[in-house]
Amino acid sequence: MKSEDLIEALAHDVGPVRRRALSLRLTMGLIMGAVATAAAVGLVLGFRPDLWIAMQGTIFWIKWLYTGSLAICASLATVKLARPDSGSFGWLWIALLPVLCLALLSTLELASTPSSQWLAMWLGGSWKVCSRNVVLLSVPIFGGLLWSFRRLAPTRLRTAGAAAGLTAGAWAATLYCLHCPETSLIFVLTWYTLGMALAALAGAALGPRLLRW
Repeated sequence: MKSEDLIEALAHDVGPVRRRALSLRLTMGLIMGAVATAAAVGLVLGFRPDLWIAMQGTIFWIKWLYTGSLAICASLATVKLARPDSGSFGWLWIALLPVLCLALLSTLELASTPSSQWLAMWLGGSWKVCSRNVVLLSVPIFGGLLWSFRRLAPTRLRTAGAAAGLTAGAWAATLYCLHCPETSLIFVLTWYTLGMALAALAGAALGPRLLRW
């Protein structure tokens, strides 16, 4: 049998696929995981008691803008990498911009603060648990994305896994802001980013095993 005949035979009874089916499935998996993560933040860690006051300040929104922009870039990269024709890694490169912007703001913050306070700003009061919490909170979201990938066809499994892990870590960090009382930008740049990076590395390690089809 010729290759063209085989392809035609395989595709003969295949119905049309909705235009945005891939994005919708990934969104469903993401939402399911995010709901579980939000519940974990509220029921296990607890929302910060001064959340309403914090939301009226600038630092809270800088944190959210940082993690949220990374989450959006990683999500768009995941949508791209879920296809067989994944193409370039454009959104993953764009994700570097929020990191560079926060690094600049952190440098300005340190420059306006006495050096004797730098260590306290860097470590905050929760550096030992921050990155770990971000990674743990990313697990339900990563699980939701794995459910989505069961109907998709990624070919760059390690890169797709890394993008899914970064997506899960970034959205987890965004929700973790509802609990975390830290107000130093250098803290966010270090420990939040470390947690998201570890989630991405875990995704890259698990991708070839869990995303095969």
